Amino acid sequence: MKKIILASASTRRKEILENLNLKFDIVKSDVCEKIDKFLSYEENVERIALDKALDVAGRTKDNVVIIAADTMVVNEALIGKPSSEQEAFCILRNLSGKVHQVITGVCVFSTEENRGIISHRKTKVKFAQLDDEMIWRYIKTGEMWDKAGAYAIQGLGSILVESIEGCYTNIVGLPTTLLREMLVEFDINIL
Repeated sequence: MKKIILASASTRRKEILENLNLKFDIVKSDVCEKIDKFLSYEENVERIALDKALDVAGRTKDNVVIIAADTMVVNEALIGKPSSEQEAFCILRNLSGKVHQVITGVCVFSTEENRGIISHRKTKVKFAQLDDEMIWRYIKTGEMWDKAGAYAIQGLGSILVESIEGCYTNIVGLPTTLLREMLVEFDINIL
């Protein structure tokens, strides 16, 4: 099996790869996740994922396959990670009863071949109708910190979601079907 590096400190992405029984090391990328306003959301997540992979590739001397990803939550505009409880409340209030999209860009890069594959997945998420009291109770759990969209679908935040259309693991941060297809291009088979 080829050596794999996950270019992320995300515990959720780490858990996804562990669930796929992949052996990997973690090297956090130092890339600034800056949005280019002249690119689409899809182009931005792909570009940022590529930048993360190239950053880690530039710091390793080994022949490795690097997996990098970037996730955005979009509801007419980009929704980031909340910096305060009040901001989390505003985000969740805005998502209440509405459909938003989660877009994840993925790059798989081989240092041996000096080539990478970049793609993305989109998943639609419909939130349940939430009252203010429920939103504040969720915020008080602290689960919304460090989460784009201020919720964690893999945790207690799942009760905020009415339905999804698309890939569940995309919402968590790494679409596994897409990743499997990309890894096959580098002769890495999950099954």
